[in-house]
Amino acid sequence: MEQVELRHWLALSHINIGANKLLAFLEAGNSLARLFELSDQSLQEHGFRPGLAKKLGSVTDELIDQDLEWFDSDFKHLIPITSKDYPALLKEIPDPPKLLFVHGDKSLLKAHQIAIVGSRNPTAQGKENTREFAKTLASAGAVITSGMALGVDGIAHQAALDNGQTTIAVVGTGLDRIYPARHKELAIQISQQGALVSEFPLGTPVKASNFPVRNRIICGMSLGTLVVEAAIRSGSLITARLAMEQGREVFAIPGSIHNTLARGCHSLIKQGAKLVETAEEIIEELGALATWQTEHNQQDEPQEFVLEKEYQDMLEFVDDSTTSVDTIIQRSGLEIEVVSHMLLLLELNNYIASVPGGYQRVR
Repeated sequence: MEQVELRHWLALSHINIGANKLLAFLEAGNSLARLFELSDQSLQEHGFRPGLAKKLGSVTDELIDQDLEWFDSDFKHLIPITSKDYPALLKEIPDPPKLLFVHGDKSLLKAHQIAIVGSRNPTAQGKENTREFAKTLASAGAVITSGMALGVDGIAHQAALDNGQTTIAVVGTGLDRIYPARHKELAIQISQQGALVSEFPLGTPVKASNFPVRNRIICGMSLGTLVVEAAIRSGSLITARLAMEQGREVFAIPGSIHNTLARGCHSLIKQGAKLVETAEEIIEELGALATWQTEHNQQDEPQEFVLEKEYQDMLEFVDDSTTSVDTIIQRSGLEIEVVSHMLLLLELNNYIASVPGGYQRVR
């Protein structure tokens, strides 16, 4: 991105302007620079609210220069909604962010993601469930996305990292701030082995109202959202409801009727969330969702997946007609977890297809 364009986007990061109106303006043949040149009356004729010109003019060069100091490495990015690096799924939600600040591997934003959210004070069982589900899903190729909050969020991120996998943390502050403070080391790990993401301008401090807003990004980038444990009134349920409104899958782990942190999950299940007891159930569903995303993704085509010998062998165990998972396990002699992971990768790369009763080979 050219320096002038970057300065314009940084200025916009400090202005409350909707992404959809901005896109409509740009797609009408206008340049980003023109937005800063037009009078307030002209901007209103393009559908913007009164006062935008004054707001744009209020962003000082000194503030932009200060923002630019943050970009001190090749792993710090600003990704506008017009960029090919902007996640396609996020662009589909009703109110996508106009831009994203990213610290880490920006390519992960276009990878297949599964969101894991839950209580800030999970039970011992909730912690264990989070670790196991995150580990299995990450090992199957999904990027674990969450909000880096205490409790379930942090445990999910750490489980992915501990198993050598990738994770994305969407935060409610500027990326030059770390919250909560006790997650400083975790944030550093994520920036090195995944990505930290925020729509908020650099310098944005902790503000309670920002966290529900960022939740739409967590579920908006993800194929599905898993709620591990949640009370009836919690941020996790906000995220789950947003996912449902976005037309994304929501998964919930059931618990004891005597556990207050299970009530949120039970409520979601009553509303149509899928009850899951194992990560493999999500993997099976995720494969179909990932195939859907690939078919509808307007980004550059991914490179051809090269089958290693073990995957070639696994492919031989799948017939042209419907083959049950049990049959594949019996033929391969491998554990169900290993088989599930390999089948997911084969499906994501269009070697097999998920059908009622199992899988069938398509090439």
